[in-house]
Amino acid sequence: MTHKEKYYIYIMTNKVNTVFYVGVTNNLLRRIYKKKKKYIQGFTEKYNIIKLVYYEVFDDISFAILREKQLKRWHREWKVNLIKSQNPEMRDLYEELLS
Repeated sequence: MTHKEKYYIYIMTNKVNTVFYVGVTNNLLRRIYKKKKKYIQGFTEKYNIIKLVYYEVFDDISFAILREKQLKRWHREWKVNLIKSQNPEMRDLYEELLS
């Protein structure tokens, strides 16, 4: 049986939910861990983006990239509504993924 790779788009924010970051990865746990530990420099480090508040899973990388590009173009209010539709308290989902 072959292992089918999964791809993830995700939205992260800072402690007070004022800045959003949208990304894509094939290993969500590893990527979020590196962002939380500030191993990945740039936007997420500068704005202290540490909370995973939303993600979607895809079987096809091209669909994941299309969705990432779509979400990056969205207005802040649309992103907030999307996040709150699945995660009303905007809690950090990282710990839940670990269990």
